[in-house]
Amino acid sequence: MDERAEERHRMVAEQIASRGIENAAVLDAMREVPRHLFVPGAEQRWAYDDGPLPIGHNQTISQPYIVALMTELARPAPTDRALEIGTGTGYQTAILARLVSHVYSIEIVEELSRQAAARLEALGIRNVTLRVGDGHAGWPEEAPFDIVLSAAAPEHVPPSLVEQLAPGGRLVIPAGPSHAQELLLMEKGENGGVSSRVVTAVRFVPLLHRR
Repeated sequence: MDERAEERHRMVAEQIASRGIENAAVLDAMREVPRHLFVPGAEQRWAYDDGPLPIGHNQTISQPYIVALMTELARPAPTDRALEIGTGTGYQTAILARLVSHVYSIEIVEELSRQAAARLEALGIRNVTLRVGDGHAGWPEEAPFDIVLSAAAPEHVPPSLVEQLAPGGRLVIPAGPSHAQELLLMEKGENGGVSSRVVTAVRFVPLLHRR
């Protein structure tokens, strides 16, 4: 019995559904994935609070509402292949893994990637492939992807991520300078044309380049 399931249900009701997230599969995933297991021990007491939390290496785990919003915008389907930029602790990875066929996730900090792999394995989540690398480049050898979702913000959307979208694919990404970031939803049409719209103002850690 998960002793924190009640907190998770309350989180979904008060922080997520009440703000307009309606996708039933996304709401179920947010209720089911134990966020506290993806938060460092010192921060676990706040795992279901309405805000981001530090995870070390100057990185954060995103606010639950933002995770739900980005996942809903991506419109995940059971047959989709998803690319995640910024594995972090693996929480968004775990949410996506419940909703799509396979998740490919890139993390620039090797220690975070290693820890995320151990968490996902311990929870029996195996439809994921992780690697350490620079997210700006995407994962060309596994492209195209139905979904690309970034948990860190470049100043400008990397062209490689748009190129690696399948026709009909969705890219959900925060972009812009730290003081003026916007969450974008970009969609590739069947003819290869790309549309883009601003969803909301956000504040994310920057998408780092590998040196």
